[in-house]
Amino acid sequence: MTALSVLDLSPITQGSTASQSLANSLDLARHAERLGYKRYWLAEHHNMPGIASAATSVVIAHVAGGTKTIRVGAGGIMLPNHAPLVIAEQFGTLNALFPGRIDLGLGRAPGTDMMTARALRRNLEASDNFPQDVVELMGYFQPAEEGQRIRAVPGEGQEVPVWILGSSLYGAQLAAMLGLPYAFASHFAPAELDHALEVYRTRFQPSAQLDKPYVMLGLNVFAAPTDAEAKLLFTSLQQAFVNLRSGRPGQLPPPVENYDRDLDPVAKTMLAQALSCAVVGSPETVRQGIDAFVRRTGADELMVTAQIFDHAARVRSFEILSDAHKSISQAA
Repeated sequence: MTALSVLDLSPITQGSTASQSLANSLDLARHAERLGYKRYWLAEHHNMPGIASAATSVVIAHVAGGTKTIRVGAGGIMLPNHAPLVIAEQFGTLNALFPGRIDLGLGRAPGTDMMTARALRRNLEASDNFPQDVVELMGYFQPAEEGQRIRAVPGEGQEVPVWILGSSLYGAQLAAMLGLPYAFASHFAPAELDHALEVYRTRFQPSAQLDKPYVMLGLNVFAAPTDAEAKLLFTSLQQAFVNLRSGRPGQLPPPVENYDRDLDPVAKTMLAQALSCAVVGSPETVRQGIDAFVRRTGADELMVTAQIFDHAARVRSFEILSDAHKSISQAA
């Protein structure tokens, strides 16, 4: 049965604060743990007024420290922003603090605009070195060899699972070549989904970490007691996406009745394409939607995200999804 996990951007809602968002993230993680979700991942984004997880490793420690069994990780760390040794030390430290519970997903994009990317790393060619940086980072997790001059402490000898994240064929090819699990960002960039899955699965080379392909797919799920309520909740993400793509990123806005009715055709088309991997509706609608998505893609795991303005409604959405997932497994 396909596993369920949570992707959290720790959204900062209009009128709220980063402190409240981070408290909400821990609360949602505790609910996800109780409901049986497999992982709880946080994403690295910078210069985003509506996202509180920029210091991703710190937030992972916050969530892992407040939970007991759920795996916690990065979905992902944008490696071009960092020296591989620094990330090896950070995640080696996390794994030393929370043994066997830490995941490290790695992405090639900067997770921000070019000006902010310069402020972070000041080297815009870093993404060209992504494959070499991934291999270097993985090497720091290996047991140290005699005479090794550079070591990750903590980090060396720790089995921190590494994932490749992507929204194009590039990540699929790299994950296949290195024999790593692959997470595709279909929740906001689904255009290359089918092609990327084909490339990854057909070119996969077994490795010490993984003996066969393993695919995790991002999926927006907005669940509520009725279809109408769920569609209303979904308008927060629609607004945020239009604002971001229009160069006006901001805090997550409250839902708006009939938001798409007055949208211009260009924005409607953009939303229809970017958010096509979304399941929005009542418990039965959600059950049918995730079942159809898994059947079409063969996903091993779904990484579910829900940018919902009201925290209680967000928790409820994940509860409804959990129940729907269990009903599918019972019927199988």
